[in-house]
Amino acid sequence: MNLRRVRAVAHKETLHILRDPRSLGMAIAIPMLLLLLFGYALTLDVDDVPMVVWDQSGSPASRELVSRFAGSRYFTVRGHVESTQELVHAIDARDALVALVIPADYARRLATRGPATVQAIVDGSDTNTATIALGYASAIVQGASQDVALASLRRLGVQALPASLELRPRVWYNPDLESKDAIVPGLTAVIMMVIAAMLTSLTVAREWERGTMEQLISTPVKGPELVLGKLIPYFAVGMLDVLIAVLVGEFVFGVPLRGSSALVFGTAALFLAGALSLGLVISIVTKSQLLASQVAMIATFLPAFLLSGFMYAIANMPAPLQWFTYLVPARYFVFLLRAIYLKGVGLRVLALEAALLTVFGMAMVLLAMRRFRKRLT
Repeated sequence: MNLRRVRAVAHKETLHILRDPRSLGMAIAIPMLLLLLFGYALTLDVDDVPMVVWDQSGSPASRELVSRFAGSRYFTVRGHVESTQELVHAIDARDALVALVIPADYARRLATRGPATVQAIVDGSDTNTATIALGYASAIVQGASQDVALASLRRLGVQALPASLELRPRVWYNPDLESKDAIVPGLTAVIMMVIAAMLTSLTVAREWERGTMEQLISTPVKGPELVLGKLIPYFAVGMLDVLIAVLVGEFVFGVPLRGSSALVFGTAALFLAGALSLGLVISIVTKSQLLASQVAMIATFLPAFLLSGFMYAIANMPAPLQWFTYLVPARYFVFLLRAIYLKGVGLRVLALEAALLTVFGMAMVLLAMRRFRKRLT
């Protein structure tokens, strides 16, 4: 392999990137736009759930219960309804996701120390929000129930016994349970996978469509030299994207980087080498820019977004899909970034995932070199 010819091909591709604002925009602007857009819009936090209240009791006890919901960060009381029709309309019109119904005998049952029930009606069209909101509502009602029981015991002059079982939760790595702290590192992996493959998926196909491939074939440049020469400029642009993503994550979204920044860039280099080579393989096989971009999107975005563990837990997927996720390289990169960012662990823990990324990168580079042939057919 002649390094001088590799450098010449890399110089040619670099000039093309600099002279083509579309390629440069795709290489830098689009990843940052996607990171900011998804980083702000994509959240799993459930706060300020809108709710309406149908307080049929109208007593101080019922108002105290309503105040617990209103004072919680998880619910926002949008108003009160006076009938079933108004309640249904509020949920149908998306004015409320939760409706709290307090029966007329609520205060009387509490006064007689009988079982008092309240009803929470939840819009189940958004199952994730509905499940979390029900959990929040149950916790608030349970807390109110404990306070009512303690107050009743005090009125009777009974000394309340200490609880025999007490849960003291402690959350490691993400103590505030901020979803953005887990989403932004995983989102970086997904965006790098998609953009890297789409960038190089157009390179060889563009040469074929513009008729310049014949000129390259007539030169002494060998196949591996051409492949490496085309990869190097985009690899540099990809690493620049990683640097910008790390800075945006830290200074815009406030995501802490507890681990080694060198490990972040090292694993990103392995991942980029494989993703760029995958795009190059697609470009070599299809020989059409339109077809290459479509294949690259299907082969990268869908697996990286759906099957990498970025949005959906792999353990909850059907068994065949769980096995298939082992073939998705973004799975390992998402895991690596989250572990480095949130846990601060090193290669002693992440050696297997780093090794698999290394295998992916080397395999894709070798496959691109093998698939490229200096011939017109």
